[in-house]
Amino acid sequence: MQTFHVSATGHSLNYLPEYIAVRQGFFAEEGLAVTASVPSPWDLVLSDIGSGSAAAALGGIWVPSMFFGRGKRYTPFAQVAARAPLAIVGREKPEDFDWQAMPGKVVAMKGSNGASVGLFTKLLMREHGIDPLAVGFVQDLDGKMLSDLFVGGMADYLVIDYPSAMTLAAAGGGHVVAPLPVTGGNVPWSVYYAEGESDEARLEAQTRFARALGRGMDWILAREAGEYRDFLAKTFPKFAPDLLVQLTNVYRANGMWTTPRIDPDAYARWQQGIADGHLTKAPIAYDDLIDARPTAAFAGE
Repeated sequence: MQTFHVSATGHSLNYLPEYIAVRQGFFAEEGLAVTASVPSPWDLVLSDIGSGSAAAALGGIWVPSMFFGRGKRYTPFAQVAARAPLAIVGREKPEDFDWQAMPGKVVAMKGSNGASVGLFTKLLMREHGIDPLAVGFVQDLDGKMLSDLFVGGMADYLVIDYPSAMTLAAAGGGHVVAPLPVTGGNVPWSVYYAEGESDEARLEAQTRFARALGRGMDWILAREAGEYRDFLAKTFPKFAPDLLVQLTNVYRANGMWTTPRIDPDAYARWQQGIADGHLTKAPIAYDDLIDARPTAAFAGE
């Protein structure tokens, strides 16, 4: 059995196919003993893959993009989440939410665990014809602090992870006016990447990993989430089990989990958002950044 350790930037519901593939023995059937850890601070994932203590980092594709051509080569080779697991919480009712009313408003969103939240929110604004410069942002605080401040009256909108947004709404702290797993469209939100280019041995292990991950996705998509409610509750104890079942079914129905292959069209969209956020000088061509070989079997799906 070959050890395959994943150093992840978080422990999230959108990573569920990996956890299911471990639980159901799909990785083991590929000869892989998959383990995971979440270092703090999160950017230690780069040290872990650089030292060889991890076979892959799991997080946002903006990191390999940002470093491309800047002294480090991080190579994405598979995807676990194809949509942003975020939500916009507002003070109005969902039916009254209007993107066009956002200029002049203030949006609070976490910035302490990476750039994805801000990049994606501003990408959506541009796609709706809104100049982000016309909107005020609070981005320098942590999620829990921002949530407490939003409930206390700071900002007009709050962008946080979808489970936390639904929990906040259930407690009367606001309304989920834009559930982005439903309305936000496709981007390669959470990807696995390694340092440098793969030799044959590493490529073969990544291919087996991607194959088992795909089986985890298929297993989830074939089953209503209530069937594995206890596993969800045990895996994500900070959230109510009924909410986890509800959100897993939302994710299942709206393309959060598709295949491990990084979709070129979704990639191009996200690259534009990353470049517009000034993390890169221009969008990076798919074949320049992505190693598509480990997921080649999924290309025809």
